[in-house]
Amino acid sequence: MSTHLITGANRGIGLEFCRQLAARGDEVVAACRESTPELDALGLRVETGVDVADAASVADLARRLDGIGLGLLVANAGILERIGLDALDFDSIRRQFEVNAIGTLRVVEALLGNLGKGSKIGIVTSLMGSMGDNDSGGHYGYRMSKAALNAAGVSLALDLRPRGIPVAILHPGLVNTRMTGHIGISTEESVQGLLARIDGLNLENSGTFWHSDGRVLPW
Repeated sequence: MSTHLITGANRGIGLEFCRQLAARGDEVVAACRESTPELDALGLRVETGVDVADAASVADLARRLDGIGLGLLVANAGILERIGLDALDFDSIRRQFEVNAIGTLRVVEALLGNLGKGSKIGIVTSLMGSMGDNDSGGHYGYRMSKAALNAAGVSLALDLRPRGIPVAILHPGLVNTRMTGHIGISTEESVQGLLARIDGLNLENSGTFWHSDGRVLPW
């Protein structure tokens, strides 16, 4: 049995990751700022007070997990704040960078001691971070932060290859969650696809940018 850590685990895609991994018989550590009744009902180990944008918070999570080997780290925590050119909010842009890009890297760095040869990292990003797919503009903070996250994912894949740790860069699709305004595919369908990508992840395909349905996406 393997232990898996999910960030942003209290709702949406993170909660569904917890649900499906637990159903497979895996040990799951659910990390989030605040728990929810839906997460508590799963009966998992829940680590609250985890804010990926706060270095002390992430360091405290690492202390709580000291000595626990992780088979999978899913960096899922993220925020979306809609910003157009006619109403740029640079504080919001910085906040999205801090959570979506820097926060993910902060979590991976803090938990490197829990990862070993054969461990896997899944980074939940977005197709909105793709240059090649951007045909509508806008969403400056989200697009820029997810593009930065994609760049970090590729670097992590290269830097962790000698340690035997592959990295998947994962777009969940347009998923019916609070973040998207409840439109799109179900979280169940999305996470089934994401787990299929993670199950097929190895050092040869590490660093690939995948859609949950298996398509390789443009940068």
